[in-house]
This record gives sequence, C-alpha cells and structure tokens, in this order.
Amino acid sequence: MILLLSGLGLVFVVEGLVLALAPLRIEAVMQFLMTLSKDQRRTLGLAAVALGTGLVLLAHRFGA
Repeated sequence: MILLLSGLGLVFVVEGLVLALAPLRIEAVMQFLMTLSKDQRRTLGLAAVALGTGLVLLAHRFGA
C-alpha cells in the first residue's frame, strides 16, 4: 500500500510540475495528440504503461 501511495504521489508531483512550469507546452502536446488517430493514441498509451511497468520492475529488481 505504501508503494502504491508513493507512486501516486510521484505522479501528482510530476504532473503538477509540468502544468506549473510549461502550461503552453501542455497545450501544444494536447493539440498534437488530437491529430493522432484513436488507434495511435491507444498504442501510445499502452507503450507508456509498458514503460512504466518496466521501470517499476527494474526498481524492484535492483532494490530501489
């Protein structure tokens, strides 16, 4: 449970920093995402999930 809360907390920190430091860049990224098809956005989302899962597994394997 501690790991889950820590992970969610880090997500909020990163998202908050991005919104606070680069709000115009977020708008540009959102506009770019709207140009992609639903399948491309889905693939991008699944790739992000896979990358995140891989990073968590690496952290556990190396004792972080």
